[in-house]
Amino acid sequence: MTFQPVIPFSGYSGWLFLDRTGAAQKEAFVESAAVERVTDTFRTRIASITSADDLVKDRALLSVALGAFGLDDDINNTFFIRKVLEDGTSDPDALANRLADPRYRDLSATFGFGTGLVLTGLSVFADDIIDRYEAKQFEKAVGEQNNDLRLAMNLAPAMGDVLSGNQTDTGRWFAMMGNAPMREVFQTALGFPSSFAALDLDKQLEQFRARSEATFGSSRMEDISSPENQEKLIRLFLLRSETASAVTSTASIALTLLQQA
Repeated sequence: MTFQPVIPFSGYSGWLFLDRTGAAQKEAFVESAAVERVTDTFRTRIASITSADDLVKDRALLSVALGAFGLDDDINNTFFIRKVLEDGTSDPDALANRLADPRYRDLSATFGFGTGLVLTGLSVFADDIIDRYEAKQFEKAVGEQNNDLRLAMNLAPAMGDVLSGNQTDTGRWFAMMGNAPMREVFQTALGFPSSFAALDLDKQLEQFRARSEATFGSSRMEDISSPENQEKLIRLFLLRSETASAVTSTASIALTLLQQA
């Protein structure tokens, strides 16, 4: 049985507890038999994979590859994933570059099938993917108990990917907006309602930047990525999310009582 993270609190208190105990809990998680079994299989076989077609035909390896980028739900979308991998990222018209979610671009660039320079045989490749996989799967295990904490854990690595994968500040903002888990943290923390996503993208960008300037003193993604601002972003996200949940719960109870009256 896979190790289950211990999370005795919700909201920001839960985050502080996880911050103190997360390293030890993650170590126990990745050393569990279930996780070691799939990562050992990946480490043993990935060097023999030389094409996107090879990868999507091997479900065990594909599950680790997708899981390393938080794309577990695409495990059955093999035609789509093969196209993402085969196109690569050098051509602006490549599928990964046309998708709003930057995780597909990261996946394609990391495996390198679209460049003709296959990276799976490199000595460090397996360990790099496994490190990402273990981190994402630990986040997923946390999310099974509290999804807000999973989203908070995802912020730092997602921020790193956004900064490294985009040269302009505007590109970084659009990458954040295309990354659904990261966007939810920003949108909730900055006080935007769910209907905000229906606005024109340029209008959303304008509003995100204005609210960030007011909250962090800067609208530049590089400034928001500082440890202090990331912690503030997480604190606002968790506090506002917990408040919204409490209001929803209270309203639900009131409606139930009225219906029973």
